Amino acid sequence: MAADTGYIPYCGAPPVPGGLEWNLDPWLLAVLSGILVCHRIGWLRSRRAGHPAPPAWPFVAGWAIAALALVSPLCNLSVALFGARVGQHIVLTLVAAPLVAAGRPGLMLIAFAPGHRSGAARRALGSMASVACFAALLWTWHLSGPYGATLASDWVYWSMHLSLFAAAVWLWSGLLDPSRPHVVALGSFLTAIQMSLLGALLTLAPKPLFEAHAATTWAWGLTPLEDQQLGGLLMWVPGGLLFVAGSLVGFALWLRAMERRTALDASQP
Repeated sequence: MAADTGYIPYCGAPPVPGGLEWNLDPWLLAVLSGILVCHRIGWLRSRRAGHPAPPAWPFVAGWAIAALALVSPLCNLSVALFGARVGQHIVLTLVAAPLVAAGRPGLMLIAFAPGHRSGAARRALGSMASVACFAALLWTWHLSGPYGATLASDWVYWSMHLSLFAAAVWLWSGLLDPSRPHVVALGSFLTAIQMSLLGALLTLAPKPLFEAHAATTWAWGLTPLEDQQLGGLLMWVPGGLLFVAGSLVGFALWLRAMERRTALDASQP
């Protein structure tokens, strides 16, 4: 696709072994720095206003991991290999996003909207709508058409990353709330099903589905189908198992909450 139009994907031309490059786009570095500064301002204003604020390190750690996924050679490798692109998505949505969510990114709003109330935000973030939103975006961006478009347009490329990451942060904001164990249990269970199903379909497909990688995988010792199977397995196994574990934890918390409620009701005259 890129060869036909002369367009070079955002992360660079498809690399060969020994030719991986870092992505030092000054606009990206400026935006990443701005996000960190905004969070710091919001965090400090929240503390000064007497609002409860979580430790800053989860957000900072999530920010650092997300930044590394976007500027490291993984970005360049994802132009050549579907498996690397899925790996990048795994890092962003299953590692960086929960850390960012744990750091309550809504604190940044305080820097620009002092009247913001986090309670309403938490209720919105905990909505089961986040489960459906994340699933819809994950499936959409891994269809052959939208996926190929991300390698033909910078706008589409960033639409994919920003929408997936935002949906993942929204999802994890609900799944990390132990006061709502039913959301943790059901949300994790449904996400495990949809992610495992997508991974299985990609792994077991009889032919390669992504034309954009038809000529870019061979230098890395993989056929396009093997590359697709690698990406499918990454989504199927680590992603599926993580959310299965989350579902089990959620159900355990849910049962414990019901037991406490039953014991409390029994103790009352």
